[in-house]
Amino acid sequence: MTPSVLSFLAGLALYGSSLVSATSSGSIVNVGYASYQGNQSYANTVAYLGIPYAEPPLGDLRFRAPLPLNTSRIAQLANGQVVDATKYPNFCVQGTTGGGDAGGAGSEDCLNINIYAPYGATNTSNLPVLVYIHGGGYVYGNPANWPFDAWINQSPNVVIVSVYYRLDSFGFLSTPEFVTDSTLGDLNVGFQDQVQSLKWIKQYISAFGGDPSQVTINGESAGGSSIELHLVANEGESLFSAAIAQSVYRAPVSLPEQSQPLFQYYAQQAGCGSASEPTIASQMTCLRNASISALARAQDASNYNFTGPYKNFIPVVDGKLITQYPTLSILQGKFAHVPLIVGAVSNETLAGGTNISAALQAFFPSLTSADLADFMAAYPSTEFSSTNEWQRVATGEPSVRCARTIMGLAFSSFAPTWTYRYNQRNPTQSPTDLAVEHASENWMMFRGTNTGYNGTTTFTPQTPVELAFASELIAYWLSFTRSHDPNTFKLAMSPNWTAYGVGERVRMVLQQDPQNSTDVSGSFVESEPDLETARCSLVATKVLRTED
Repeated sequence: MTPSVLSFLAGLALYGSSLVSATSSGSIVNVGYASYQGNQSYANTVAYLGIPYAEPPLGDLRFRAPLPLNTSRIAQLANGQVVDATKYPNFCVQGTTGGGDAGGAGSEDCLNINIYAPYGATNTSNLPVLVYIHGGGYVYGNPANWPFDAWINQSPNVVIVSVYYRLDSFGFLSTPEFVTDSTLGDLNVGFQDQVQSLKWIKQYISAFGGDPSQVTINGESAGGSSIELHLVANEGESLFSAAIAQSVYRAPVSLPEQSQPLFQYYAQQAGCGSASEPTIASQMTCLRNASISALARAQDASNYNFTGPYKNFIPVVDGKLITQYPTLSILQGKFAHVPLIVGAVSNETLAGGTNISAALQAFFPSLTSADLADFMAAYPSTEFSSTNEWQRVATGEPSVRCARTIMGLAFSSFAPTWTYRYNQRNPTQSPTDLAVEHASENWMMFRGTNTGYNGTTTFTPQTPVELAFASELIAYWLSFTRSHDPNTFKLAMSPNWTAYGVGERVRMVLQQDPQNSTDVSGSFVESEPDLETARCSLVATKVLRTED
């Protein structure tokens, strides 16, 4: 069957059981080609779940750039009836978290967005828009695990959009042949999904009450890395006006040829490389005909068993959308000069290990012995209070935390910029782990979420003190969304967040009140340590070998 037939049948299966009768105009939105019934989760909040923004990437569209949504097809499927958008859609096919689990849950027909809007918002509301891109190492993640209903309930004067995009091998399969022959496949299709979602938002978000000229993009971890990429990418048009980058995942954005060994290993694991000297064309035909389960097993096997240096399915320099290493673009001033919030978590590292050199070498495969010697000289153990702190800082700054300084210094020369250090431990982590770990802010900002395997999560009830702190964080984020300044609509108890700049390298320390008060902020402004600035300057000089 052709891709158009596959798309129609997939849509028919979805829409055939999801057409409803109009019941409440305040939670129904007409986008022109279809009307969607949202879920009224609070008196002032409606969640429109699973709104498609691109054609399903099925059949021959697997491993290809997303096609814009065929609105005529959607209109035909709806047939004049209101489409039920009250339930979360299928999430994208998951990869393994690397903790011994198997991935594979999810669907390829997943190019949707969830839209959270004030009840009764109309196309004349002109509300600022926050677009959230989830983390998960570009390998896993389900937007249902990071809900925004409570954000709208707290601040019913914005529209929030959460994006589903292709993950792991389905989103980031790379081989240099894609550069020279686009009929074989496309690079960075998961990132291109994100771009396509922003284009849909620009065209249609006004129907939900949003202002397409006032869009702030936001993401954490791989989502933060995605934000950095959008800031430097050649997207061809203006798709956002401000950005929030949380804990930017500084994994190497490699060249396509560096991913070729991983491609071949993956193809062999999927049963598409066993013939003697198979051509890339025959391998791609085989991979497009393979079952999801076969590809899921192949990408899991790659994660656990591939021994090459570049072993992750993540974005690459494609020469078109991502034209060079992103840190190099930032150092050269070649990025969108928009207001920015960028920060990191106090003790996080994404390249942890007791052997610092080995951990850095594994995370940044192109580091030379001279580079490693430079790092060890910049991080002498005598400067740290414990071996654990030494290891965390020496691996954590290059792998994630230094994005705060590198981006902060560059962006503050062109636009208002704020930086932060998140300093509140996730209370559900092991009692023996006293560190403020990566993604701790997600637990606070999203109803106590702790994500698990294959798109699952566990929500833990939060105390009044935790809820008060969550409200403080949400207020800062949405104040920035509304005014491009985190202070304009902050909570009355919250301190003023001083902007970051070369002459005043200060950041907000975000934490709840140590005395457990619900009406006193524990957050405060601190200076960025000179040694940290110097170390991150060294990290930036390694751009060609520690590229993010």
